[in-house]
Amino acid sequence: MSTHDRNAIEEAPRHELHDPPKPKRTPLPKFQLFIVFLIQFTEPVTAMVIYPFINQFVRDTGITGGDERKTGYYAGVIESVFFFAEALTAFQWGRMSDKYGRRPVLLLGPLGLSIVMLTFGLSNNFWSLVVSRCMQGVFNGNIGVSKSVLGEITDSTNVADAYALMPLNWSFGSTIGQVDMITACSHSNIFFRPILGGILSQPAKSWPDLFGKIAFFHQYPYFLPCAIAGLIAGVSGLTASVGLKETLPSAVNEEKKRRTAATQSATPDATTGLLSSHDNSGYAAIEANVPEPPNPEARPPLRNLFVRPVLMTLLTYAVFVFTDMCIHVLQPLVFSTSISLGGLGFDPYRIGTIMGVWGVTNAFLMLTFLGRIIRRFGPRNIHKFAMLSYAIVLALYPFLRFFARRAGKADGFVWAIIVIQRAFAMVNNAAYEAAPNKASLGATNGLAQTVGSVMRSIAPSVASSLFSASLQQQLAGGNMVFLVLVGVALTGLRLSFLLPAPKSDS
Repeated sequence: MSTHDRNAIEEAPRHELHDPPKPKRTPLPKFQLFIVFLIQFTEPVTAMVIYPFINQFVRDTGITGGDERKTGYYAGVIESVFFFAEALTAFQWGRMSDKYGRRPVLLLGPLGLSIVMLTFGLSNNFWSLVVSRCMQGVFNGNIGVSKSVLGEITDSTNVADAYALMPLNWSFGSTIGQVDMITACSHSNIFFRPILGGILSQPAKSWPDLFGKIAFFHQYPYFLPCAIAGLIAGVSGLTASVGLKETLPSAVNEEKKRRTAATQSATPDATTGLLSSHDNSGYAAIEANVPEPPNPEARPPLRNLFVRPVLMTLLTYAVFVFTDMCIHVLQPLVFSTSISLGGLGFDPYRIGTIMGVWGVTNAFLMLTFLGRIIRRFGPRNIHKFAMLSYAIVLALYPFLRFFARRAGKADGFVWAIIVIQRAFAMVNNAAYEAAPNKASLGATNGLAQTVGSVMRSIAPSVASSLFSASLQQQLAGGNMVFLVLVGVALTGLRLSFLLPAPKSDS
């Protein structure tokens, strides 16, 4: 090598010699993503459609004995069994998907939902409502499997873009629902009213010219919205049956082996021709006795899932979901409570406008920027920021109440705080990176789905009860609920520092 060549190498920038080129981003499998998101969309639709009419539906069954004060209790039972059933079955759905494949599990969910939504609309007594609602939770328990599919059809170059699209289903559903809200603040369960359930319930009364002469809709006034929700689930299942591909690694590898064997048998060479002219049973026996290499993606024992990274992620996720659900419950409570009692005194239209605008804006920002932000900062750092943001949102509520009470209305300070609170809202998911290997991905997401369902079951009653107790007993000036939940959010922030480091792609 000449002196000139050696000098050129020495003078070359160090990054040109040592830094590998960044991998090119793999295009997202758009049609497969569409099917997965369509299946996921059935969860908020079937879960939320009942809230506009469930209180009246409960009264119509006669279970309250004419005492409307009992309505909230019985309606709460129906609302809670959904998430409890989801929690009890989500992990089993995940394990089933690891054993039998993602595709059959995902097909079974929408099919079951389409049926039980019809039975819910056709129910005429309280306990049949409970059973139907419980089965809705069971068939929604496989949503965690769709997250497994999402992880398996993407790689390290495009997984952030795919996960950034996931919250759009909920944002879209919430945007529709938040235009028309349940604001009966005396009840312990406050949820967003989906337009689907609000417009289509009691069609014989709402649309007398169109449905008034049909006796069926007089007898079953809540069947139509349930049927539409069931139709959406059925369409998603039908679409998946036509276009959804199997993504379970072991099943994909097995299919590749079958195709390779079929190709080899279809194109015989000289050796196979010689073998085919003799009895090849001995050859087959020898081939069958050849030991197979160990499968690194074999489905691990259940105990292998309960490793520290998985447990830490599940604990952090539990705190995250609990805090997130509490904020969703508290926001309409504070907005709709009168100023004299420590709220903002907003009417349903104004609350719906605020939440609708935020939903559209949030969906746009996630679609446009979230993928890049995840790639830039990583899921752990974003999760830390999310928990810090929740603490800030909750800590701002006492100031929100103070300025509203001082001015007797929502003045500029109040609106500024609302904007700041909305700007800090963020969602992320860490279950995929916590899995011991991709073979356990379905079970890990099943565990996460179980934990999330349990937290969503208890958070509304905890948050609303704390809110009522804080106001009635004037605990910390009516702000005790916010102080307690700030502590919960800060605990989640501390736990987020213990999350496992992301695994590099092999």
